[in-house]
Amino acid sequence: MRTTGDLNASRLDPLLHDIDLPLAATLYPLGVRLEIATNSPDVLEAAEECWGRYRPEFPYPPLAFRVIVQPEGPLARPPAFRCHGHLYSVTSDRHNFAMADLDRLFACIFVSQKTAAEHTHLRWFFVEALCYALVAQRYLVPLHAACVARHGVGALLCGASGAGKSTLSFACARAGWDFVSDDCTFLVTGADDRMAIGKPHHARFRDGAGTLFRELEGYIARTLPHGKLSIEIPLSVFPEISTATRCRIGCVVTLDRRPGAARAERMPPGEAVEPLLQAGPSYGAEVAARHRQALARLLGVPAYRLQYEALDDAVGLLHQLLPAREEP
Repeated sequence: MRTTGDLNASRLDPLLHDIDLPLAATLYPLGVRLEIATNSPDVLEAAEECWGRYRPEFPYPPLAFRVIVQPEGPLARPPAFRCHGHLYSVTSDRHNFAMADLDRLFACIFVSQKTAAEHTHLRWFFVEALCYALVAQRYLVPLHAACVARHGVGALLCGASGAGKSTLSFACARAGWDFVSDDCTFLVTGADDRMAIGKPHHARFRDGAGTLFRELEGYIARTLPHGKLSIEIPLSVFPEISTATRCRIGCVVTLDRRPGAARAERMPPGEAVEPLLQAGPSYGAEVAARHRQALARLLGVPAYRLQYEALDDAVGLLHQLLPAREEP
């Protein structure tokens, strides 16, 4: 006669519900606690590459990832991202996909060994993408903007793709500013200040950036997983560059790169801030209201349109626009 224990031992697991995930780590992306369980050291290495330099910032309930790596399957191709209600999916193929519960801040990721071994793809399509989607539900508002700071006061650099956010933020850093982020900056929700969190550990440039910055000569552009030809450089190779993971926004600057003399003009704060809200994905009315409330705090700082051609001229104008010290 078979016992209950025998029955449990013989039960199949086609859903991989009970797969052993013996490896675990706790990291703090953007200062938020993330607990990862996996069966692959590649996953922990890739997550460490993303967030190993961040430290705890917020006493929030943690995010949770379960990442299952299986031997079969191809390298993931650019996936489809879909969201409805509290369910979020990332689908590349039958071997590379993920599901997330936006209410529980939980994600389950299934990838092939080829994808896990290619850390850039694993990070870009799954690990980073899902983490930032989860933090956007309650804790942070992702903004398509660069950020540089002096004395803890930040200038949020906005503009369409190609406006020069990455190159201008790096030019400011070379001139003695703190580099906070070159493309994506996060505004803290539920706070009374204008605290922003950045991604200051890597910088990405379009091909040809070596003609603007001598120290970038020799770095080879490669096609990143999203299909664009870019140069990705860890800023640790430039010890003279000062970085900061956070600052308080002191002004919002919309970049307008075009031929002609550099000039800056005041613009209505709402005209500068509204595109930041519209550029993000929709997660529903509740999350949108939370993001709009956080962005409303930026309506209290000066907003400018900065027209420029030469980077040095733009850096000089930013010195004039940014408040010298943090204001309450």
